[in-house]
Amino acid sequence: MSRTDLGMPPFPPSPPLQPSPPLPPFPAFPAFPPFPEAAREAVRDTTLRANLRHATHTIRDKRARAVAELADWDRLRAAGRAIKDQTLRHLDRYLLQLEEAVTAAGGTVHWAADAAEANRIVTGLVLATGEREVVKVKSMATQEIGLNEALEAAGIAAYETDLAELIVQLGHDRPSHILVPAIHRNRAEIGALFRAEMGAWGRPAPEGLGDTPAELAEAARLHLREKFLRAKVAVSGANFMVAETGTMVVLESEGNGRMCLTLPETLISVVGIEKTIPTWRDLEVFLQTLPRSSTAERMNPYTTMWTGPGPSSGADGDGPSAFQLVLLDNGRTDTLADATGRQALRCIRCSACLNVCPVYERAGGHAYGSVYPGPIGAVLTPQLRGTASPVDASLPYASTLCGACYEVCPVAIDIPEILVALRERVAQGGPVTREGIRVTIRPGRGHAAERAAMRAARRLLDHPGALRAGERLLARARRLGVRPRRLPGPGRAWTDTRDLPEPPAEPFRDWWARERGAVGDVRGGDVRGGGDVRGGGGAR
Repeated sequence: MSRTDLGMPPFPPSPPLQPSPPLPPFPAFPAFPPFPEAAREAVRDTTLRANLRHATHTIRDKRARAVAELADWDRLRAAGRAIKDQTLRHLDRYLLQLEEAVTAAGGTVHWAADAAEANRIVTGLVLATGEREVVKVKSMATQEIGLNEALEAAGIAAYETDLAELIVQLGHDRPSHILVPAIHRNRAEIGALFRAEMGAWGRPAPEGLGDTPAELAEAARLHLREKFLRAKVAVSGANFMVAETGTMVVLESEGNGRMCLTLPETLISVVGIEKTIPTWRDLEVFLQTLPRSSTAERMNPYTTMWTGPGPSSGADGDGPSAFQLVLLDNGRTDTLADATGRQALRCIRCSACLNVCPVYERAGGHAYGSVYPGPIGAVLTPQLRGTASPVDASLPYASTLCGACYEVCPVAIDIPEILVALRERVAQGGPVTREGIRVTIRPGRGHAAERAAMRAARRLLDHPGALRAGERLLARARRLGVRPRRLPGPGRAWTDTRDLPEPPAEPFRDWWARERGAVGDVRGGDVRGGGDVRGGGGAR
């Protein structure tokens, strides 16, 4: 379908619209504090908590109903996991196959090892067109690498076109959710933001703009339509890349993606290498699981697929006449080298884990200090960026390990398992892969007491007599009325927000010996003495 078929004029020699005013400078955000500090501040914001509670409960309830419609959901989930694991095991082969297919279709493939290289490639491609503005869709990977700031430094204006991303950009803000980046704002705040900021970025908000969803959507539509019709360069991400055909796939709900992916003359897609899937048939699984897990829809309103550039350029062309694919690593192959952590690369960015997480619901996305918030951000960010900074070292602890995230994940990522492994990495140090090289990192600061406590616990558990003596001492202290409510020393922080359970009236071993006539220890389910839990006449 061409621009003429859509009732739009062909590209004019020069835009008939007035050029957009210079963009306000992108703010330099302060360094992110560790998660506990940021979360402590966030939970005091009652408006933020109300916004998050309403949005996350609404989304997760709708998702549960959508998933319940499929009798084979568990099999789809297992299939998604298997496809992703197969791809990651042979990612080198599939990436080369993808490159060959994209090149054969007329596209150009670029490889970016890190954020700096990706920004350099994209900036150069835009400058080569002679244009000084781009429209954007599916921006998470480009936010990860800071592309907007890099383009601004080169004199290129980047306009976000997703409604929530537009809200974030107008507010000089940061995204706080994978699916709904402006989840931390309510309608009244968005209306005020549109009235105050739209004029500085292009077409101003209509006079008398209210805060109903219809009014806000119409204001965004009018504001963005000018940019869609004028822009000759678009920058996108992608949900999936099909290796066998070189096809890019974008799922979205607003139609802005369709505009960005079909109207401009040049399309530049920046996509993480883990978004590859082997075959067209594999896509069928994810086209069922992703919409239901993210927007709670049976299928997305807009699913756009393209293989290379359009067949011809000019007014009768179908799609951009030039397609550039930038394959982004930026820590992904290092993550792939970790046997436990690599499962985070299965993620299809549905955000289901955020919507069920009690920590995210209370702290919000900004507390994570990353473009990837919530449970998946707590395991993905420290692997992509490392754990050297205070904020990255704190993220594995931003969880109760309740396991709700694993239960809803459509590709069965065991996030609690990765969190525990990352906590061990932070506290104990050890071997990791950085930039393709195996190195040994030192234990993180502030964990000396934790390591000492773990050593003491290991020694105690290795000596059952000492453990038994400690249990009896605790029981006797209870009988004397001594019931500690807080732990001493480093344990004080743990009991600041938790109550210690009351000590039992007697140790389990003493109870067992009295009730079962056992003599000795209970070890691994086997009572040495008068009882036996291994079968036969013992307890089961």
